[in-house]
Amino acid sequence: MAVEKRILVAEDDFATGQAWSELIASWGFAVAIATDGARALQMVDSFDPHMLLLDLRLPEKNGLEVLSDLSARGLQLPVIMISGEGDVADAVQAIKLGAYDYLRKPVDPPRLRVLLGNLSTHLTVNEENERLRRRLMHAGELGPLIGQASPMTRVLNLIQQVAPSSASVVIVGDSGTGKELAARTIHELSPRRDAPYIAINCAALPETLMESELFGHERGAFTGADRRREGCFELANGGTLLLDEIGEMKAELQAKLLRVLEEQKIRRLGGGAEIAVDVRVLAATNRNLEAAIREGRFREDLYYRLNVFTLELPTLCDRADDIPLLIEHFLQEMRAPEGKTVTGVEDDCLEVLKAYRWPGNVRQLRNVIERALIVTRGPLIGVSDLPPELKRAGGTNATLEIKLGTSLDDIEREVIMRTIDYAGGNKSRAAEILGVSLKTLYNRLERYQSPSVNP
Repeated sequence: MAVEKRILVAEDDFATGQAWSELIASWGFAVAIATDGARALQMVDSFDPHMLLLDLRLPEKNGLEVLSDLSARGLQLPVIMISGEGDVADAVQAIKLGAYDYLRKPVDPPRLRVLLGNLSTHLTVNEENERLRRRLMHAGELGPLIGQASPMTRVLNLIQQVAPSSASVVIVGDSGTGKELAARTIHELSPRRDAPYIAINCAALPETLMESELFGHERGAFTGADRRREGCFELANGGTLLLDEIGEMKAELQAKLLRVLEEQKIRRLGGGAEIAVDVRVLAATNRNLEAAIREGRFREDLYYRLNVFTLELPTLCDRADDIPLLIEHFLQEMRAPEGKTVTGVEDDCLEVLKAYRWPGNVRQLRNVIERALIVTRGPLIGVSDLPPELKRAGGTNATLEIKLGTSLDDIEREVIMRTIDYAGGNKSRAAEILGVSLKTLYNRLERYQSPSVNP
């Protein structure tokens, strides 16, 4: 019998819960009691049980609701449901929702002991790792990913759900939101964690070299190919391959990639033999692939082959509540120059950081904190330690009041100029907010001939 395994008993009748607790404790388990469903969910976090003994009929939240909440949060906690005489249908539903088993009242102690013993025996190393990841999740961390704001919590839960599978995943997000970190976390939480993880940027190489990078080449396949070279698919065999900026891949190469994904075989450039590969493919993009399909720039069949599961990373603006947590992490990760002690950020500086639009997202925030560590005198980073564009944005009103009688030309000019200020001087971001092309924005600025705006 496994000693010190923790069991949470959720039972609203105090006498019954106490009797179960004493009995289970006598078998060598640590036991805690929750008298309603809401309290049971709280104690899953605080008590961190190995198993949950859950009555179907509970106040606040019933057993099925508790089970659904656990499932929605991605928690793989073994649950034994306790049902009354007329609750068989609900007990069966509980099994469908993921309960390990159910017992009917009055509970047969020998049967309960066997169930708990079996569960204890089968608590594997992976389940222990799951409990560790759960504790990190509540601290706002999953691998290198950090966040407690609800948009990021949803992402972390989805990663935990999809990581154990071999499904292809499309990771969508603006530049700097952490797409590569998400891909690496999926790999590290998967059964392929001990195999290679390879990442390649599809926008970084010309098409001819990209094909060689992906599939490899034989000696003499092209000018300069003086030896055989394995491509990324072979290097990632058994593991995970991230295709970053997949939306930049040319159409001919998309067709070859689709064939490899369907057949799980590659052929090196200049080679005749097919080589079997077992690779989990993740794709990342900051583009709208569905729009690219409509415009004929991305193959629809490849999209649906890759898009078994979509992971959409929020912008930093959508998770501004995570900024203090991220800053704390960066300050721990990066050392202040010798002779300085930096412990945090002043309150007014933090407000500026939370109000900024962050076109570069988390990557930009990290760079801002790294710069501030160099220029600050400490011990707290202040507004004066921030880059000029953030200080300008800190004084920018995010609303625009228009007086009746103002001409449309003047309104357009004011909206454009204020949007550029709102975007911290980043014209690409301003054009995106306004819904126009960057070329259109520059044409408008040239027409205004404003000395206050630098091209």
